[in-house]
Amino acid sequence: MKTPEQPKLDTYLQHVGMAEFDPHSGAAPVALPPYRASTVRFESLAALEQVGPRKAKGERAVRYGRSGLDTHAAFEDAVCQLEGGRHAYLASSGLAAITLGFLSFLSQGDHVLVADCAYGPVRTLDKSVLSRIGIQVTYCAGDVAALQDHVTGQTRMLYVESPGSLLLEMLDMRALAAFAREHNLILVTDNTWGTGGIYQPLALGADVSVIAATKYIGGHSDLMLGAVVVSDDGLAAQLDETQYALGYSVSADDVWLAIRGARTLPLRLQQSAASGLAVAQWLQQHPLVERVYFPALPEDPGYALWQRDCRGANGLLSVQLRCSRAQAKAFVDALTYFGIGYSWGGFESLVQLVRPEQLAPHSYWTGGDHALVRLYTGLESCDDLIADLSQALTQITAK
Repeated sequence: MKTPEQPKLDTYLQHVGMAEFDPHSGAAPVALPPYRASTVRFESLAALEQVGPRKAKGERAVRYGRSGLDTHAAFEDAVCQLEGGRHAYLASSGLAAITLGFLSFLSQGDHVLVADCAYGPVRTLDKSVLSRIGIQVTYCAGDVAALQDHVTGQTRMLYVESPGSLLLEMLDMRALAAFAREHNLILVTDNTWGTGGIYQPLALGADVSVIAATKYIGGHSDLMLGAVVVSDDGLAAQLDETQYALGYSVSADDVWLAIRGARTLPLRLQQSAASGLAVAQWLQQHPLVERVYFPALPEDPGYALWQRDCRGANGLLSVQLRCSRAQAKAFVDALTYFGIGYSWGGFESLVQLVRPEQLAPHSYWTGGDHALVRLYTGLESCDDLIADLSQALTQITAK
């Protein structure tokens, strides 16, 4: 079957990971099966001896099953297409992918700048691992003016997340990339929010993009998976070496599920984002809502950057309520269609009551003692979600 050389992303995702036709029967299943393997067999020593030279050329050559076979390769290709990169390295979770990014590019005595809007567990990684091996971390606002004051002779990397965790703060990735180049820093960004489909930081100048495929790519809340994507061959070689040295391995079944999720990613993103915008706009008008954090709202401080750099939004938003924490708890408990949980990106809507200590490190937070609730709009009817929020908000006035 003849296909266009460069199909649109939506078309590509429907055909990634398809099984090849059997040369004898001319038939094939639609989806590539999950290739589970610990041992890889070679038909000759000559074939085995070619693995090293092929890897040196940057090819995906496998000597042992830990790196995965055809199923893994298909998903790596899908992630590269989503992110606009050339090399992808898998990890067992989003946080494992973040860890791979840090440990691939930093050594004892190095210093890294981290935007204070980054995913909270990065601080746990710092406290538990990075500080113990002599890597210094400085946290500050994710803008050039704030970062400039913290660069040292040992600074090697800039780590950011845009939009930021919890408050969805848009960062100027182009300006950050120029800053990183000026100071010879590797710019690593968490792109779980954009997941390639709606935001491509590599195209804006970032060197490394990290994603938790657990979220939107998986899409069904039934797998844990992360990926690190780069275009530069030198960075890819460092990731490849570190991934191998750490013994990272990902289940073929999880990868197969992620390919399944990637096929419907554009449609799920579209519906989830439409519901997210409708919910955000409805909440803006509610008297008990102080502020809605959602970069696709024209009133959001990051709206201009979102318009410039993104191709869309998703269903993640945070809401600052005019109420006590006790009242916010009553609101969360009263919700029916929003399950209480820490993840997002699946088919189901979720809610999280953000703890004050989680907000404290974020310079973007100016809400004082107001309660913050993070919402994720899934694939339910938007009318039902708004009705659910409406009835739950009555719990605040009842207290």
